[in-house]
This record gives sequence, structure tokens and C-alpha cells, in this order.
Amino acid sequence: MKNIKNILLGALFFVTATILGQTKITGKVVDEMGDPLPGANIVVKGTTSGAATDFDGKFILNVESSSGVVLVSFVGYESKEVSYTSSDLGTIQLISSNLLTEVVVVGRGVIDLAEGRKTPIAVSTIKSAEIQDKAANWDLPEILKSTPSVQNIKAGGFGDGQMFLRGFDQTNTAFLLNGQPINGMEDGKMYWSNWSGVMDVANAIQVQRGLGSSKLAISSVGGTVNIVTKTIDNKSGGYIKQTVANNNYIKSTIYYSTGVSEKGWSFSSLLGHWQGDGYVNYTGGQGQTYFFSVGYQPNINNTFNFLLTGAPQWHAAAGRGTIQEFLDNGIRYNSWNEEGVNSPNLINGPEGKRYPGGRNIYHKPVANLSWDWNINESSSLSSVLYGSLGRGAFVSERISNGTGFARGSYNNHNWYGLVSNYSNELSENFNFNIGADIRTYNGLHFRGVNEFVGISSIDESSTFSGNYTISNTYGGINPWGMLFNPNTDHDQRLDYDYEENITYYGLFTQLEYSSDKLSAFFQGSLSNQDHVKTDHYNFTESTDSEKVSNFGYNLKAGTAYEITENHKVFGNVGYYSRQPFHDDLFDNIRNSNDLIIPAVENQKITGFELGYQFGSEFVSANLNAYHTTWGNRTLLSNNGEIFDTPAYESYQTQGVEQIHMGVELEVFTRPLKGLKVNGFVSVGDWQFNGNGRQRTFDSDGDEIGSSTSVQLDGFKVGGAAQTTAGVTVDYKLLSILSVDANWNFYKDLYSVGSLTQESLKLPTYNIADLGISISPKLKENTYLKGISFRLNVNNLFDEVYLESVNGNTPASVNPSENWKGLNTSNRARFGYGRTWNASIKLSF
Repeated sequence: MKNIKNILLGALFFVTATILGQTKITGKVVDEMGDPLPGANIVVKGTTSGAATDFDGKFILNVESSSGVVLVSFVGYESKEVSYTSSDLGTIQLISSNLLTEVVVVGRGVIDLAEGRKTPIAVSTIKSAEIQDKAANWDLPEILKSTPSVQNIKAGGFGDGQMFLRGFDQTNTAFLLNGQPINGMEDGKMYWSNWSGVMDVANAIQVQRGLGSSKLAISSVGGTVNIVTKTIDNKSGGYIKQTVANNNYIKSTIYYSTGVSEKGWSFSSLLGHWQGDGYVNYTGGQGQTYFFSVGYQPNINNTFNFLLTGAPQWHAAAGRGTIQEFLDNGIRYNSWNEEGVNSPNLINGPEGKRYPGGRNIYHKPVANLSWDWNINESSSLSSVLYGSLGRGAFVSERISNGTGFARGSYNNHNWYGLVSNYSNELSENFNFNIGADIRTYNGLHFRGVNEFVGISSIDESSTFSGNYTISNTYGGINPWGMLFNPNTDHDQRLDYDYEENITYYGLFTQLEYSSDKLSAFFQGSLSNQDHVKTDHYNFTESTDSEKVSNFGYNLKAGTAYEITENHKVFGNVGYYSRQPFHDDLFDNIRNSNDLIIPAVENQKITGFELGYQFGSEFVSANLNAYHTTWGNRTLLSNNGEIFDTPAYESYQTQGVEQIHMGVELEVFTRPLKGLKVNGFVSVGDWQFNGNGRQRTFDSDGDEIGSSTSVQLDGFKVGGAAQTTAGVTVDYKLLSILSVDANWNFYKDLYSVGSLTQESLKLPTYNIADLGISISPKLKENTYLKGISFRLNVNNLFDEVYLESVNGNTPASVNPSENWKGLNTSNRARFGYGRTWNASIKLSF
């Protein structure tokens, strides 16, 4: 009994000493404008003991000692170390930063953020709060328009927009979702309708212009855009958000996260639905968003996370019209849908416009599994295993007198990959990375029947050999139907039927040296791509093309020197030998396995960058200069006519060289408490150098005539404005009310077209946007942690402007045939007029 008594007394003493030895410290974390930062992390330095701030930015943390240091961090802000000797730390203010160290919980070694090395690059960061405020019913390119050398083209229908970076289109900019490449494997394209939900789950987006810091075996020309989504939240909570906008747009979203349990588990999920009529006539659409993430941290050295997300949707498309047609009918005019227009997609049956102008229907679920392993104090391994199933089609009706069918042009795929990166701190000054980037892709392309109208089958015996009757339908108008009924029967397909198999494997490495003042790095990668195309001839036999293997590599190096604490200079140089896209290799991608002769060779890209950075408490600035030579590229274009008509022609121009050079300046200021004023200006000179050889194809993809030489030397590169500028002002009027506005200016924008003659210079324009946020204070200890209201008005002054022109017809001698110096016969798209959206968000 005496021994038991002693044990109990000893245990009681130990527990009491532990409790009495603990100290509670409190404080509040705010941003530079004095707003609370809910969810900020406070960790005792050198330990895993920590806490998170509540909705009001307040925290309580138990510490073992009455003195020490805590590390305070929050997404998109510079971390701060705070010493404590008392129980109240007071108000801790964090300053905005382009770095995103605190964002990444999983896949840290794979997601190539700018702080991956100390040598600076040309980079801009959009943080979660701004994304949530301004995204609403917009795609990602619209959110990035206030960064240097970026232009967004809305292009009519939901999700059909494009982004240009330093004059290069989306096919030549690498887009990564938590380290996973998401550009199309066949042609590099991005379709934002497939990623309509990414804004809802984005923690931050970082735009790396030019060479960037990407360690992957990716040879992007324009730059890299890193989309970092939510994965593991430290604290439980969620929100319900309702958005309404012009043209009957409505969007509902609900998100919840459990936080991290004591056993290391965490779950988060998001569900959303949207629908609307579209700004352009007859471009309605609807879709859903789903996101599910489960994380597990068995110990401090291992973190696992599984993520599944998708955005099934359908939306009607918009065609280009002539400038004159827009002037006659208004900027919402849709040449593919208006009554009386001779369009192959116009519906004349009694059932009305079921597929106005053609309907894009797609579902692309994406899943990835991440593992971060801290092997020891100096080395770590990060890996992301991912997969994607794309199912969908562009559907248009073939109906006469109320009977016929809806034809779908299917573009399905099965895509799997692995990215893995090993990092080792060799010494105090040297850090080494090496990794692998492996992808396998199967693309399935064909035409089939989505649904019948007034009939149950069609006889295609006159087109194909033997008795050929199509009676099966696939997908219908529902993107979920596309996913689960993807049409696998070769004898039920129309027009064309082929597959593409691409295997990609690469190795990449980086060595970095850093000291107090000087840093330098070297990056290199090797990759190989294998291409095989399979045609299912007449749906009775299959024939494989010759296997094509292309080897590529890239080399990047740079150095930086810190002159003083506030001044830093840097320089980077890179050379890429980049493989051509799969679609550039074949004579006729739809109807032939023949390779282009002579064979398409690798593109050659050389880039140079110089930069200067200045930073102080109230003002910081980034100045960048760049020069990029892009040689031996293959350029695809068309004459701007309506597809599926005899007038439509497309062009493939080989041996093209482009030179892009320019200067970019970003300035960030905080002149007064509660006021932020940021601005940028970018001036570029992008033009073609030398000449090329052009091949011409009709709307069926058959070559017309033989290749001809085209004169390109000195022609301006079209598509994006070469001079842009912008100012953003954010002012907190009251503790619950803030107002922000931005102004964007576009000049030196040129048309695109057949390249047979010089591009046209488009009129200069500018756009102003306005935003208002209201966040009323709520009583403490309520289930509802916060409520906020947001109103956005885009193109506040209803500016009428041309955002793109596809054509090269020069101005007419007759002034009545011109508009602002442009011949009105050129096909074009006008930008959106004034639009608005409003939302309410309830946080719990």
C-alpha cells in the first residue's frame, strides 16, 4: 500500500508541476491595414506546439516557459518572430509578401513557388482574400489582368477565355495545379470551363513570368502559373456563399474543413452549382464544382494528402462576327446563333435552340495523392501521383424540319503521371534537388451521336463501306452522362475515329549556392516524348502510325546580389530545346497517320532576364527586363471564317521565329494607414523574325495545294497588347467597410490571321473596375463567426472596345467601311460592357 501511495503522490506532483509550469499567452494578428487575420498560425519556435487565430485574429497558446519566441505566419504574408516575456503579446502586424511559404502543406518540394530558391525572378502573387473577392463568375485569367504583361481575352462563352503572358498564348505557358501539369498533352491548350471551380478552392496563385523557378522538366516560354489549392486546414470551419450577377447568373457554394484532429487526420470538402444566360447572346450554361481533400499526418516527418476535384459543365459557344455585324447588332451579337444568319449550327426545328451555336459539354475529374517525407534535418522527398479522366464533346445539331440528330465531336482522355523531388542541404551554403516527371496520356477523338430528334437511327452506308447504321447515343446534354457513357463502340462513330498515345518522362535537377549577400543557381532537365497515333480505318480495322520519339532539354542559371537590405539585383539566362506538340507532327491529325515531311524539329528558345528589387516598410518595387528568342516554332492559325463552311481555312506555318523583349515595373505602396496603392507598367516589342513556310487546310482538315513561303520579318505578334499599365487602390474607410478600384490600360494590340500580310493595329482602350466589401462585426460566442458582403462592377464606364480581331484586311478608302481605322469586314470580338456581381458569405 505504501508503494502505491508513493506512486500516486508522485504522479499527482508531476501533473501539478506540468500544469503549473504552463503559461498562457494571448495576442491578436492583423494585416498592414489593421484587419484581423483569421487562421494565422502561431507556433513556439523549435517545437510543434501551436495555435490558430479565431475570426477576430485572436489566439490563446499554452507554452512551457514564461519566456521564448513564437513564429507567426499567414498565407501570403511575411512570417514574423515575436519574443515573449509576458502573457499578452498585444497586436502583431504582418506585412504582405509575394512569397507563399505558409500556403503549401503538402507537395512542398513539387509545387514550384518562387521561394524555391533565393535567386529572385519576375513574379506576381494573387492571395486568397483577393481571389475570393474578385473571382465571383470570372475565370482565372480575369483575376490576373492587373499583373505586368498579362492580358485576358474573354472570348464570348463561359470558360472560353484565354490568357497571354509576355505575348505568348496559353499553349506556351505552363499551368500547374498543386504541382500537377494541367495543360493539354496534345497541344498545350487550356480550357477554363474545365476548371471553373478552381477559384473557389484556391489559396493563392503565383505568376512566374519568363524563365521562372520551375524545377520540373517543363520548357514553358511565357512563364509558369502555379495554382495552390486548399488541402489541410489547421482549424475547423467553413462557409456558405451565394453569388448573383448580370444575365441571370447565380452561384451557390458551401465549404467545410474539420481541421487537424489529435491523430493527424483532416477532411475538407466543397460543393457548388452555377448557371446563367451568358453576357453574349445565346451563351447560357450551367455546371457544378466538387472538391474533396483528406490529409493524414502520422508524425512530424510525414504528411499525406488525397485530393479529388472536378467541374462538370455545359455552355453554349459564341462565334466571331464581322466588326460591321457587331456595330449593327450590338456587342452581345453572336454570329452562330442570331436568327437569319447562315450558320451550320443554327437550329430551325420546332424544338427550339437546344444546342445554340454548338454546346461544349465536359467533365474532367482530377485526383492526386501527395506525400511529403522529411527524411532527416537536411533532406526531404516530395511526390505527387495524379490521374485525370476527361470526357466530353462539342455538340451541334444536324436537324431539318424537326428531325435529325445532335452530333458530338468527342475529345476524351486518360491521363496519369508522377512528379517526385528529392532535396538535400549539402552544406550551409549549398542545396541540391533532383526529381522525375513522368506522364502517360491516351487521347480518344471521334464523332458520334449525342441524341436523336424525331428519329431513332441514321444510315451512313453511303459514307462507309457495307451496311452502316448508327443507333446508339452517348452523353446527351449532361456532362455526368458523358463521364459514365463515353461511347466505346467503334462501329457507332461518325466522320473520324483515332487515338493518340503520348509517353513523357523527364529528369530535372537544381543546385543552389547562397550566402549572406550572394546567391546563384543552376537548373537542368532532360526529357523524352514518344508519340503514336492510331486510326480506326472505316471502323473495321486499326492502324498505328510510326512511333516518333523526341528528346529535349533545358538549362537555366542565375545569380543575385544583395547590395543592401533594401536593394537587390539579379540576372537569369536559359536555353530550351523543346519538343513539338503532338498535333504538329502529323500531316492531317484527323484523317491520316502520315508524318509531316520534312519532320518537325525541336523549337529553340533562348531567354535573358535582368531585375532589380527595392523593399522598405511603405514602398517596394520590382523592375524586370527580358529578351526571349523563340525559333523553329510551328504556328497554327485560321482566316477567321465560320468553321464547317467552304470559306473556312486553317494554316500551319513552320520555321517561325519570334523575338519578345520588354520592360516591366511593379510598385507597391502603403502611403496611409488603411490605404494601399499599387501600380504596374509593361512595355514590350514582340515581332516575327525571318520567314516561314505555310500549309493550308480546308474545314475537313484536308490540305489545299502545296506549301508556300510567307514573308513574316518585322510583322508584329498579335493577340495581346504590347503596352499595358494599371493602378489598384484599396482603402479601408471604416472598420467594416472597404473600397477598392483598379484601372487597366491597353495599347499596341495587333490582330491575328493567316500571316500572309501584316497584322492590324487595334484601337487603344482602358477599363475601370470597382469593388465594395462590408464585414459587419458580430457578437462573440455565436455559431456564425462572420458575415461579409461583396459587390463588383467591371468596366464601370461601359467602355466599348475590340479585344481581338482575326483578320488582316487593311482599312478601306471609303471611310464608311471603317471603324476607328479598321476595315469593318474583319472578323472580331468586342469586349464585355459593364457587368456586375454581388455575393454574401457566411463563415462558421
